[in-house]
Amino acid sequence: MGFFSFLHRPQTPQEQVIPLFPLNTVLFPGGILGLKVFEPRYLDMTAVCLREKTAFGICLVSGRQEDDVLATHPVGTMAWISQADMEQAGILMLTVHGRERFRILETTRQEDGLLRARVQLLTPAEKVSMPPERNRLLPLLTRIVSDLGSEKVVEPYDFEDAEWVGFRLTEVLPVQNLAKQKLLELDDALERLEILEKYLDQKKLL
Repeated sequence: MGFFSFLHRPQTPQEQVIPLFPLNTVLFPGGILGLKVFEPRYLDMTAVCLREKTAFGICLVSGRQEDDVLATHPVGTMAWISQADMEQAGILMLTVHGRERFRILETTRQEDGLLRARVQLLTPAEKVSMPPERNRLLPLLTRIVSDLGSEKVVEPYDFEDAEWVGFRLTEVLPVQNLAKQKLLELDDALERLEILEKYLDQKKLL
């Protein structure tokens, strides 16, 4: 399919066409991430996002295709730039914040190698309160947040929100990115907490 037909395909309100930044890390809604940008295609992408006040998508790399294009997992997170500093000529230091999750519907590659995707935004679930039986997770997360501070864990903190607690625990745990990706893809905040609690019990961290 041609690039322009891709861009002009009719979209539903929950669909967007966005640039993708494949990375070997997972960004979560409500999370913060520092990026060092130096490839021309991503410098150009950043310039457009800053000028138009738009987001780009961060996805975990899953491998490479036959034409050496990076392949990504199907679910990622919208990244909004909160700070951009030119450290030196040709190197841009970004701070981005994660917001909505999205699911990739199809992708295309620009001539400069930048991936663009038609994505479906995954509507955030209604807030689910922390169930009493999972409150034993909170002392650990409270200590972690206190140690890391607001530069690493974005305020406002919401220890009563099951999704917020699950995402914050997942992003700081020393587990493989694939495991973090699977937890990102889960729609059920309570199921995510159950998995995290079992893992932390196995590691004797609770």
